Amino acid sequence: MSAKDCGHHDEDRKKFYRRLLATFLVFIILILFIILLIWLILRPTKPHFILQDATIYAFNISTPSSLTSNIQITISSRNPNDRIGIYYDKVDVYASYHGQQITLPTSLPATYQGHKDITVWSPFLYGNAVPIAPFLTVALNQDQLAGTVLINIRVDGRIRWKVGSFISGRYRLYVNCPAYINFGNKNSGIAVGSAIKYQLVMDCHVDV
Repeated sequence: MSAKDCGHHDEDRKKFYRRLLATFLVFIILILFIILLIWLILRPTKPHFILQDATIYAFNISTPSSLTSNIQITISSRNPNDRIGIYYDKVDVYASYHGQQITLPTSLPATYQGHKDITVWSPFLYGNAVPIAPFLTVALNQDQLAGTVLINIRVDGRIRWKVGSFISGRYRLYVNCPAYINFGNKNSGIAVGSAIKYQLVMDCHVDV
């Protein structure tokens, strides 16, 4: 075989590999386009969260500026999508007052939420002698004297969407639920032993 024939075969081999690579790339792009098209058609809608109730076991200010709290909440999430499921991979819940976190984060169990399904959690939120800013101590005392304290129940997590057999990457989930606790009127709640349970049924703000 001459050097000319060898060069011709090498060129044919290079053309074959280029065509194979081009075919593979077109196939990948087509698959991605189909997934994107399905995604755009289905348009996932973020879940709807409701804070159902809050049971206050402890909510005490101590000197100089610390807060001890023990709260059990009931929070529900509804998947409004007809064809899209939601994986809750990592979800933490905690309470805050005027933007400052006042309890440790409580992790919720990982779960899958099917189409139109509702998931309910009832975690305990604890904070033992959590230091708070002095101006928050003043504000909290004033709120308690006025009778109503606004506590924000916050959810911070990671979710994934499931469309058929396709599962998306992780998305950040932020939820903020206002809880207006009427400390000034014990009759507004239900006695549960030494605790008071407040029925709230508050819509939460959700960002994904």
